[in-house]
Amino acid sequence: MKRTTLSWIIAFFLTIALAVFQRVTGPTYPIHGVQHFEGRDVAYRFDRSHGGESSHPVVLPAVGDSVRAWLEWKRFKAPDEWSRVPMNPAGNLLLAELPWQPPAGKLEYRVILEGRREHIVLPAGSPVVIRFRGDVPAFVLYPHILLMFAAMLLSTRTGLEFFSPSRNLRNFEFWTIGLLFAGGLVLGPLVQHYAFGEYWTGWPIGNDLTDNKTAVALIAWIIAAFAFSRSKRPARWAFGAAVTLLVVFLIPHSVLGSEIDYSKSEREKPPSQVSPIP
Repeated sequence: MKRTTLSWIIAFFLTIALAVFQRVTGPTYPIHGVQHFEGRDVAYRFDRSHGGESSHPVVLPAVGDSVRAWLEWKRFKAPDEWSRVPMNPAGNLLLAELPWQPPAGKLEYRVILEGRREHIVLPAGSPVVIRFRGDVPAFVLYPHILLMFAAMLLSTRTGLEFFSPSRNLRNFEFWTIGLLFAGGLVLGPLVQHYAFGEYWTGWPIGNDLTDNKTAVALIAWIIAAFAFSRSKRPARWAFGAAVTLLVVFLIPHSVLGSEIDYSKSEREKPPSQVSPIP
């Protein structure tokens, strides 16, 4: 196998691994599990992100006629008491809805199951936190994802030129910078605007690590490009920029993202079908 082909294969699988890691470790990845209840296993999957201007459905497999199920929720980091709505049968499922929140609003929620002998909370431990956002058009979202994936792939492939005797750095560096700029600093802010109404929430405006890590990775590659004609060993700079991108993108996606501070606003939620916990 040629060294060039091997480098592309290594870069591809490293990029796939990084993308999967980002996805499954991020704060928007659904929580799922199984708990034993009344002699059976109850599987659940709870979402942590909701797009659009609708309420969010919370579903659970039906667990028997003698079981009562409740959905409890309150606004995240707000001085609210838990509110409760019953989960009603819908075919083979139990269904209740979380009220819509403005973009960047968050709710924490949990499901209560009450049977003849047992009483459990799903999930066990901390409640689920879900963030609401606006709809992002497909013509913006999918090119953004594709370009960021391509940028990570090219960055990794360019860094591997450090180990190649015939180094083709210049073109790889420019392609990496171009893809990272287009995906992260052109389409990225558009995604942010559609989802949360802001184009940029990283430094110096906010603490959004997704914005900040994109900027750090781009700066690292710009430095590597400048070093191409000024350093005796430019491949080292490219390798360092590639490692920088890998490290910063190991930070899960959407960490410290946009979030409404409910403590500074009045409590607002639809009073219909919502009742305080007795």
